[in-house]
Amino acid sequence: MMGEDHRPPPDVVTMSQDDKLIDFTAERAKRVHDLNDKRLNEVRQQFEQAMPLGSGKKKPKKKPKKR
Repeated sequence: MMGEDHRPPPDVVTMSQDDKLIDFTAERAKRVHDLNDKRLNEVRQQFEQAMPLGSGKKKPKKKPKKR
């Protein structure tokens, strides 16, 4: 037990190579989020075409006629 070598084998990933690894869960979450945003924007555009919101300016009310 005294003279045993406890170094990892050379094919083990070291910390310097660890930054090159890809977190697939995070990448998938980004991709799914982007797809959901794209779908939301498409639905929003279709909804605005079907039911336009208008220019946002309301027509002034006419004064009632005096009788």
